[in-house]
Amino acid sequence: MSNKKNNPANSIQDLQLFGEFGGVNPSIADSSTFTYLAGKTMGDMFEGTREGCYLYSRHTNPSTSYLGQALAGLEYMKGAILSASGMGAITTTILQICNTGDEIISSRTIYGGTYAFMKNYLPKFNIKTSFVDTTDLSQIENAITDKTKVVYCETMSNPLLEISDIKSISNIAKKHRIKLVVDNTFTPMIFSPGKMGADVVIHSLTKFINGTSDTVGGVVCSDEEFITKMIDVNSGSTMLLGPVMDSMRAASILKNIRTLHLRMKKHSENAQYLSEKFQDDGLKVIYPGLKNHPQHEMMKKNMNDGFGFGGMFVINTGSKEKANNLMEKMQENNVGYLAVSLGFYKTLFCAPGSSTSSEISESEQKNMGLSDGLIRFSVGLDDDIKRTYEVIIKCMKEVKII
Repeated sequence: MSNKKNNPANSIQDLQLFGEFGGVNPSIADSSTFTYLAGKTMGDMFEGTREGCYLYSRHTNPSTSYLGQALAGLEYMKGAILSASGMGAITTTILQICNTGDEIISSRTIYGGTYAFMKNYLPKFNIKTSFVDTTDLSQIENAITDKTKVVYCETMSNPLLEISDIKSISNIAKKHRIKLVVDNTFTPMIFSPGKMGADVVIHSLTKFINGTSDTVGGVVCSDEEFITKMIDVNSGSTMLLGPVMDSMRAASILKNIRTLHLRMKKHSENAQYLSEKFQDDGLKVIYPGLKNHPQHEMMKKNMNDGFGFGGMFVINTGSKEKANNLMEKMQENNVGYLAVSLGFYKTLFCAPGSSTSSEISESEQKNMGLSDGLIRFSVGLDDDIKRTYEVIIKCMKEVKII
């Protein structure tokens, strides 16, 4: 067998989960509840003193456990718990760690829903968040107080594609005995935050990991102790808040994850090609695979080999009107879809300032460099990316961007 240590794809490829009758896919546990042969066993399960049995699908389920096992292995973690959405994974993680009066340090450029949760919702519980530029380690250090419990960031930020130095941030967090929570949604396979020192790794499974835009889901990967706390029947955030994933959906994602390594390579290859061509055409492009990206060299040093720099890039069209015109024209010409989300086999594009990051105020968007002319591309699996480029250039000329 290949060495799993240096290739996260091996943890997926080496999964061996037989179905009930020897099927090459594991059987789906389409049950909400599970039977016991002895009353004492049920009591032991509620007391948390019995392992190896299933209690209730809001807790765990064979199908969700299979997928959790695969995702934990992917992220070099010991445990995982699934949720019904990426936001379900984020919110239950934060609420498991933080109590009233605690503080969070978060990247200033994060998914809009995460930002809104921290900025607008957590203050109800007197939980304060300081938003900083996590690419500047001094800002993290300066924001830490004796009430800080979490440093939160994305490996590749949404939507400006800033790359956080997870190893260095981990050193800061460990020094102050703070949990480092990392959202790795944009870069599965490419980054392994668990190996880099993150305490918790989160994904929206809706995106690249599933890859077919037919499922909403999330996962929290961590050590066994933290996951056990999250599913505790008396105090666990995922158990009590109930963001459970359906067993059918878990089985579907488990099938799709088998091709994740191939898909990530192709997404990255296509994004690299388009970003280089657009930059040569004089467009303002943000892509970590370009040498002029501020964190390009750091990413090269810390990323896993062979999966590229990711399937996301951003261009600046100069105005909201031009951005909208271009996206509409690209959809008309079947480049892809004007839609939020990412990781689909077709290219998806949106203007994040008025969509996925609209929860962030205009003044804060301006401070972080998020202009209303930006278009975020999630590049698809096009076999002939040169043809795609030619069609996009034609669209740009028609709407007078170039």
